[in-house]
Order: sequence, then C-alpha cells, then structure tokens
Amino acid sequence: MSTVRFLWLPVLWLFLVLLTPVSSRESPTGPRREQIVARQGVVATDDGRCSDIGMKVLEEGGHAVDAAVAAAFCLGVVSPASSGIGGGAFMLIRLANGTTQALDMRETAPMSASENMYHGNHTLKRSGILSVAVPGEIMGLRKAWEQHGKLRWERLVEPAEALARNGFKVSPFLRMQMERAESYILADKGLRDVFTSNGAILKIGDICRNIKLADTLGKISKHGLNIFYNGSVGINLVQDIQKAGGILTIRDLQRYQVKMREPITANILGFKLIGMPPPSSGPATMMLMLNILSDYGVPADLFGPLGIHRQIEALKHSFGVRMNLGDPDFVDTSEVLADMLSPIFSRALQKTIRDNMILDVNHYGSRWNQIDDHGTSHVSIVDNERNAVAMTTTINAYFGAKILSPSTGIVVNNQMDDFSIPNGSASKHPPAPANFIRPGKRPLSSMTPTIVLKDEKLRGVVGASGGANIISATAQALLNHFINGMDPLSSVMAPRYYQQLTPNIVYYENWTSVIDDHYEMGADVVALLQHMGHDLESMGGGAVCQFVVHELETAEEINGGIGRLVGVSDPRKGGIPAGY
Repeated sequence: MSTVRFLWLPVLWLFLVLLTPVSSRESPTGPRREQIVARQGVVATDDGRCSDIGMKVLEEGGHAVDAAVAAAFCLGVVSPASSGIGGGAFMLIRLANGTTQALDMRETAPMSASENMYHGNHTLKRSGILSVAVPGEIMGLRKAWEQHGKLRWERLVEPAEALARNGFKVSPFLRMQMERAESYILADKGLRDVFTSNGAILKIGDICRNIKLADTLGKISKHGLNIFYNGSVGINLVQDIQKAGGILTIRDLQRYQVKMREPITANILGFKLIGMPPPSSGPATMMLMLNILSDYGVPADLFGPLGIHRQIEALKHSFGVRMNLGDPDFVDTSEVLADMLSPIFSRALQKTIRDNMILDVNHYGSRWNQIDDHGTSHVSIVDNERNAVAMTTTINAYFGAKILSPSTGIVVNNQMDDFSIPNGSASKHPPAPANFIRPGKRPLSSMTPTIVLKDEKLRGVVGASGGANIISATAQALLNHFINGMDPLSSVMAPRYYQQLTPNIVYYENWTSVIDDHYEMGADVVALLQHMGHDLESMGGGAVCQFVVHELETAEEINGGIGRLVGVSDPRKGGIPAGY
C-alpha cells in the first residue's frame, strides 16, 4: 500500500525542484499506470476500458469530440452508477484554431414540475421517480459530433453496445458504489435484474450485462436522435417512468434542446482559464477563488499550512457568492458572473482574509444554503491536432433516481435534487431563489470542465467528478501543477481538502482507496487549521480528477503548438488513461 501525504519540504529542496523542468521530474510515487506520456493523443477517463475506446478512435483519425462521444457512451455502460444516457453533461471544446464552444446538455425540469412539488415530502426530491429530470446527454453528444465528428456515428456507439451485450467485469469502484446503494438495487426490479446474481449484488470481477441497454444503444447507433427524443426508445422510457408514478412525458423529450453557450474566461496567475458558464457554477467559483489567491506571492504564499488556510478562505468566499447563480434562461446572472470574474472584486475579498483566524460564516457573503449535488464522471481529451475536450457527465447520485427503466435498460437520473426548494433547508440559510424549480429550467451544477492556455497555446485539460467537491479538487490540481510545479500525477494524487461554507466544515482526506492507495493530509496542516479555528473532519473519498497536460518546452514545440502530452486518471476511482 502506498501512502501519499502533504509533507511540506524544506525551502532549499523546493527551490531546486522549481528550477527543474516539469517534464524531467519523476513522480515521487514512481511509475504508475495512472499516468501516460504520448505524442499524438491522450484520453483520460475514470475507467481504463473507456480510455482505450476513446484512444482507438483517435488512432483511426477521429477528432477529440469523436473520442469524447465514444468514451461517454462507454462510461454509461461500465460506470452506470455515475453517468449514462439517462442523464446530462457539459462539454467544453477548444479547437486547434483557437475557437471555443460550450455545449450545455444539462437535464431540465419536466413541464409538469413546479416550485412546490416536493412540499411535505422532501425525500421525493432526492431519489425515486419524481426526482427524474429530462435527459440531455444523447442530444448533446450528437450535436457535438455533427459539428466536429470525423468517424461514423455507428462506430462511436458500437463499443458501448458490445460491452453492454457481451458483458464487462465489475470494477472495484463500481462494486463499492453497489454496496452503498445495495438496498435500492434490491428494491428496484430493473436494477436488480442487471446488478445482482442469486439475490446478491455482483462482486468484483463478475460479468455484468445489460441486454436492454445494448438494444437501446443499437437503435441509437442506427437511427440517431429521433429514436430517443421522438421515437420508440423515448416512448418506452416515458411509459416506464409514468407507470412508476413519474411526470416525464414524450412532449418533454420533444421539447428538449441543447444550449450552445459562450464559455467564460479569466486570465489568472499567468494562465488563461476557459470554463463552462451557468448553469454550471464550478468554473466561475473556481476562477473567483484563484483570482483571490493571485494577490498573494506565488508560490511561496499559497502552499504549506498557511497557504492551505488561504486557499480555504478563498474557497469560502467563492462559495458564498456562487448560489446567486442559476439557469441564465430564467435568471439574470450577468452581474454576479461579472463580479466572480473581476480582479477588483476578488481583491476586495482577499483583503478581508485573516492569516491567524477564521471569521463568522456570515462574513463570507453567504445568503443562501448550498446545494449538495453528487456523482458524475469526467473525461479529458487532446487529439493529434491539439483539439481539446473537457466533458463532465452525470446522472447525479449513485444510480441516479435508483431506478432502471426495464424496457430500455437506462438508469434514470435524479437531477431534480440539484434544485433548491422553499423550506427545503435545515441550514440557517434559506434556499436560493435563483435555483428554484421552473418547468424547462436547468438546475445549478458544480461540474467544472476547464481548459488551460498560456500565451494562447493549449497547456491543460482538467475536470473532476464528485458533486460540490469538484470545484475544490479541480482548483487544487491546477494550483499543484501550474503554480507549485508538481508533476501531473503528483498534482492529482496529493491529498485534498473540501469546504462548501455551509456546513462550515473543512473535510480533509484520510482514507484508503479501492486500489489500496492511502491519502492523508499532513498532521502539521491539520494542527494549524485547527489552531486558526477551522472545524475539521476527516473523510473517505472525495472528488476524482482527469488531467491532461500539454508540455511545450523546446522552441520548436512552442512555435508549432505541438508538444508532449501527459495524461493522468485519478487513482481514487481506479481510472487509467490511454494515449499513443
């Protein structure tokens, strides 16, 4: 078992490390399959089978978007507790010519949904058939492929169909997810038929098949979108949901639209960050945090115990602002978003941070209770032309609504749980009106797909899974590599902290992963944070990052914009990247 700790190194050693080019540094953890170095293309997902499928698409001449489509379909099969065609996603694209796109394929509230639909029984929002929102992933994948795809649509869907039909081995992480959701799996016939054998949930290495999902994917492969949004698959899905007491209709599917949004950008700490706009709150929240930190000395004042305190305080300020965001088609977010991206606004917040103490929670500007979103899976891809895709996909909680549509094999989402509801908060802060339910509205999300440039050249693609923890994890990976000079694998493996302001608790890693890595924040950091007044709790698990770094070192690489690619799949979930 390997152990990863924050052991803050002597100043001289750190000085020597920072003088060493990143590409020549060895990870202190030694060679690991969670990192790959390639020249042509890299696909980093949280399941090696899906990384391989995406990489083979690139080898055949596919675009980064082709690889993202194939990998996303694969993840929906082998990682069905986290993602799938019953959910939604955000896809951020940066083409080699500098063009950027943000595809919002987030789920929407059904037309029969209402602000007070969960009044008297808030548990119906968290799981069950009334927690299901209108899925958007398939339409988003198809739209992205129509614009950028080079390979046949059928070629991209077929690997996932084969996995669902022929079966795949249950991974350690999927087994853990099944254990946590065991009572729900046993209670739902659709889930029970796929994920159990002889009355017990499948074990690690058991073969899992979802024949109905394979049939559905086969129809989507052959007929495209209409079969889902206005055809037999959609009709069967709606019938299953309505039979169970849900409110989704075929009209909801017919009305669904992918939104093409303008990415948000910010120049911070010498880099240009590109991210998804609302209803994704992740990039704006992270950019505000990093802007606050940019007023400190780099890197000396941002790391070590005091630096971690400053990072946490910046994060609290950022979370205090984020719940003013919402679906821009329903809420005017322009002023809040402008503040979150403003160096003037961030500087004013930075000046209120105290290096020897924390302040009352109200000091951080929080007016509203946070949403506690869940789950997800992230994909980071760069192809041989240096087109880049950062895509985060989700069905929200483990196994979504805890229901599998028996006629389609689709695990349906519980994305309605990401809305705020009146009287739905046990916190002293009220729920956020900007995120209240409206028919056709998209709930706020913490997903943080991000692309990093320096001097307008691609330098990184990153994102994470793990609900509200995504924001902090993505920020820490970026800080570790681009600011502190850690190699990509170490940047991802470093133990993390998480803070969401409400509850006002710092959660820090102290756990052993499914592949027997141990993550534990250093005792010196814990002691100093406690001394400053932080309320700390250790935790198992957290967010899971997928990181691709584009290293440009020689003059030829810099001028040509083509350098070495280093792909990292976070070991916390057992993922493996692929490249060639």
